[in-house]
Amino acid sequence: MQAKTHNLQEFQKTARDFALGLSPVSNRATIVGLYGDLGSGKTTFVQAVARALGVSETVNSPTFLIWKRFKIYDLRFKHLIHCDSYRLKSGEELKRLRFDELLADPANLILIEWADKVADILPKDHHKLFFEFIDDKTRKISFS
Repeated sequence: MQAKTHNLQEFQKTARDFALGLSPVSNRATIVGLYGDLGSGKTTFVQAVARALGVSETVNSPTFLIWKRFKIYDLRFKHLIHCDSYRLKSGEELKRLRFDELLADPANLILIEWADKVADILPKDHHKLFFEFIDDKTRKISFS
């Protein structure tokens, strides 16, 4: 499936619809890998998902923290984990930051920016979203 958005409102609606359509995985956290170049919309997508799930805090990319946890009030998930793997060289570095604990909890929804950098430790069946910068206002998102 693909979506092409032409403004911020369309982009945010696409993110909200995606978030509201997610179903939890029963035996582990639900993982969403965000793939795409710098400026393609990954952080903006996470921010819109967070808002759709009731996060009132400011959601910025945790580039230097690597991951940040947000409490959400959703019947499907209890925590949104926002991970930014930009500075990592491999999944092993993410594992050292207790990623296995996050992954083990079915109440977690984990969104990972720059998922290609840690793909070696992600479940093969994780949700994959590919972001493409078309122009200043237009983005293409491919879902698999």
